[in-house]
Amino acid sequence: MSILLFLGILALFIAGYFFYGNFLSGFFGVDEKRVTPANAKYDGSDFVPARNWLILFGHHFASIAGAGPIIGPVLAYLWWGWLGAVIWLVLGSIFMGALHDFASLFISLREEGRSIGQIAEKYISRRTGFLFLIFLFFTLILIIAVFAAICADTFINEPQVVLSSTGLIPVAILVGFLIYRLRMNLAGATLVGIFFMVALIFLGARFPLSLGVSDPYTLWVVLLFVYAFFASIIPVNILLKPRDYISSFLLFFGIAVSFFGIISRPFPLEGAKLVSFNAEAGPLFPVMFITLACGAISGFHSLVASGTTSKQLANEKDAKKIGYGAMILEGVLATIVLFCVAFALGAIPEGKTETEIFSLGFSKVCYFMGDYAKFVALVILNSFILTTLDTATRIARFIMQELFQLKNKWLATAIIVTIAAYLALAKKWQIIWPLFGAANQLVAGLTLIVVSGWLFCKGKKYYIAFIPALIMIFITLSALILKLINFYQKENFLLCAIAAVLIVLGSFALFEFRRVVKCRVK
Repeated sequence: MSILLFLGILALFIAGYFFYGNFLSGFFGVDEKRVTPANAKYDGSDFVPARNWLILFGHHFASIAGAGPIIGPVLAYLWWGWLGAVIWLVLGSIFMGALHDFASLFISLREEGRSIGQIAEKYISRRTGFLFLIFLFFTLILIIAVFAAICADTFINEPQVVLSSTGLIPVAILVGFLIYRLRMNLAGATLVGIFFMVALIFLGARFPLSLGVSDPYTLWVVLLFVYAFFASIIPVNILLKPRDYISSFLLFFGIAVSFFGIISRPFPLEGAKLVSFNAEAGPLFPVMFITLACGAISGFHSLVASGTTSKQLANEKDAKKIGYGAMILEGVLATIVLFCVAFALGAIPEGKTETEIFSLGFSKVCYFMGDYAKFVALVILNSFILTTLDTATRIARFIMQELFQLKNKWLATAIIVTIAAYLALAKKWQIIWPLFGAANQLVAGLTLIVVSGWLFCKGKKYYIAFIPALIMIFITLSALILKLINFYQKENFLLCAIAAVLIVLGSFALFEFRRVVKCRVK
């Protein structure tokens, strides 16, 4: 039963990619002869066309994945069972998430590589664009702080992943040098990168690294932000793109061995099938839909698509593979995580964190890997936290430069890193983190509003994006209202105020959409 269910879900994802993905490519008007911003605005730093679409796919996929498609499915399964999560993953990914990612990438390509916030300013209103950019900026600051804190904690608690994760930095520089300077063929450079990556995994397991200081958390956070500072400024083809490309093979490997483990022998789906209300988390609707984001639909993806990916795409014909395809693959990853948890639920001790639950489930599914399975799971997770950290820092720098017209990228990045480091070191991010899920999904809803405005102004049927936008805005506002009531009852007035601001922002965007009818195609 579990094997047939898993294969059936994969079949739906594949069908969605070929049928709905192809439909969207035609609907939006993909033109392989059109010059992309990466070529038209080439600057050797941010606007750099990828030599091969696979390299950019690796960057995009590694950046959007992060910890989301692992932690979200674990929580959704534990709180509400597997059925609701599976339905949301399949329908959300195919008809909303992949549309959201592809559309935000495509309209950024057509708008000279501008961010989704700048596009909102042009096609909705200046007020909407400005408020959206402010909202995106602070959301990214929170993401950067949280991912740095999570990564630091992982390095402290699991010292065997340190060498495996940080060692990829010089490997990525080597691979970038081979591809872009020595012009080595992609297959050869990839094999070199994979060889060193595998060697690092074995070396990391054998030689765990600890800092040996009284306050390792502070030192790790500082080191991570030093890395993020330089990684977000230097040209993308030196570190960011090759690092994400090589890192993506870790995730491909994890997906492949998990697939084999799931279909190689039947496992029972343990735990509840469907729970409408969880005493700890709340009702399935709307809370599950903001908890299980990555894998279904996530607003952060639009920031990557319009922030870095659109500036590196060499040909529009690859927009579906990267924008739509990466989201579908993330849906597959989230589904695999669900099955890992389902198979291991009965053997998980109480008090385990989401990452520990995932690693235990992965080790049970990949039983043939023995003791290395749990370690590989942790390496995969931490590697993608790092990729999201440097990508988010670069995108935040773009947005800050757009907002304040800063020409000095070093200064802009320094300000971002300083604010995020303060939140991470003082652990202030924990205060507002309960609202992150809703804020992230509000970004998705607002992005789809912007896409709707763009389509309307281009004379296309905008409802293809507007209906998903309404669904996401409704889900998010419902969740925010529930949270606002909960925060008020607990007398947490700071979070009450933030929730109220987010509710107003979502409502304001819908109100401003009426201005789109006044738009004239230039």
